[in-house]
Amino acid sequence: MNNGRATADTPPEPGWSSLDWQAPWLQPYRALGLQVSALERQGLAMPDLLNRLGDCGRRFVPQSALPPGEAYERFIARTGCIPTRENMHDGLNGLVWQRFARSKARLNAMQAQAIEQAGGVGARRGPLRDALTLFDENGAVLLAPDALWQALQQRQWQRLFVELRPLWQQAQLIVIGHALLEKLITPRKPITAHVFCPAQPWPIVDNIDEVIADALDAAHLAGKPFTPLPVLGIPGWCQGNQHVSFYDDPDVFRSARRPQPS
Repeated sequence: MNNGRATADTPPEPGWSSLDWQAPWLQPYRALGLQVSALERQGLAMPDLLNRLGDCGRRFVPQSALPPGEAYERFIARTGCIPTRENMHDGLNGLVWQRFARSKARLNAMQAQAIEQAGGVGARRGPLRDALTLFDENGAVLLAPDALWQALQQRQWQRLFVELRPLWQQAQLIVIGHALLEKLITPRKPITAHVFCPAQPWPIVDNIDEVIADALDAAHLAGKPFTPLPVLGIPGWCQGNQHVSFYDDPDVFRSARRPQPS
């Protein structure tokens, strides 16, 4: 098990204070980030540090609190406690819990229920648990005008990022997946989010957490209603994308699959 400590073969993980809290993908977490960077200097264990950020309706506890053989998601649902390792992956998960508590609670409730209905974790997750895990780890929510959504769903990258570029000033991509946040500590062009669109009128100004939580419907999610988005293509997310040629990379900005002839 990864305990978050560096070995002779792995470099030490970055600390909270080394993260760029001005990065656009960290915007929803910026206030929490400043708090956690200050708390880090006190030498607190990760669960204690996250608990100091406020009450998200759950308690962060050491990973050792998770009984052998019990599913992580069911333990959280049963006890209200989140087992947390001493690494950035789990730390970022805690940060998302603190910022989007209702959405994370909704995800956890659906995960725990799916495990119970399946009679345990099992060898296969099934379509719903696959989708929930994908969103929890690598998901993002796009709040944007319809024109941007249509271009994204059709993977019309030049239209999305060049022709409609001014519309991005009215849009917001909210990164929910903690593994995606972890990847973005070292930004790379191929990093891709699985984007979810809440079925709500746009623009959404307030109660974003509530909107996301209410949109997480089990039947809908089981169909994996996600659209891939290379996030560094978003205007303002990467200096290099000011040049149109940035998007001329078919390995990153892939065309939509054509339906197979019947």
